[in-house]
Amino acid sequence: MTHPRTIDENAPVIADHTVRITAPLERIWELHTGIGTWPDWQPAITEARLDGPVAPGTTFHWATAGLSIDSTVYEVDEADGARRRILWGGPAHGITGVHEWTFTQDGETVLVRTRESWAGAPVDADRDTLAAALDDSLVSWLAALKKAAE
Repeated sequence: MTHPRTIDENAPVIADHTVRITAPLERIWELHTGIGTWPDWQPAITEARLDGPVAPGTTFHWATAGLSIDSTVYEVDEADGARRRILWGGPAHGITGVHEWTFTQDGETVLVRTRESWAGAPVDADRDTLAAALDDSLVSWLAALKKAAE
């Protein structure tokens, strides 16, 4: 089975947000990919469990906004250098989500960008509400990551 290489650019809902964090890239990466510790620094996430290493094909389970979600890691770029990336997604409650995160060193700061696509019947039925919910969740996630890292 092939997996997505990026978000679904044709999805009815796409969110794209960035934040600049003044902290070492390694610290930000460890917080973000330490999936089991997400509830420690993200108030919206009530549980999170990773079923193996942070690597393509590994599944993780998490809960947010009263929803239980199973996601699969599709791609991970941990190479030494200025840029790191993780892509995950899967179906949840009728929505197919694909979530991409990039981490780019910029001097003493790191630019964290998150892009996520949502498609499926619930999105088609209430696009505006779900687009707003996705935007809010990603803005909150970035704010929590910034707070935890700095």
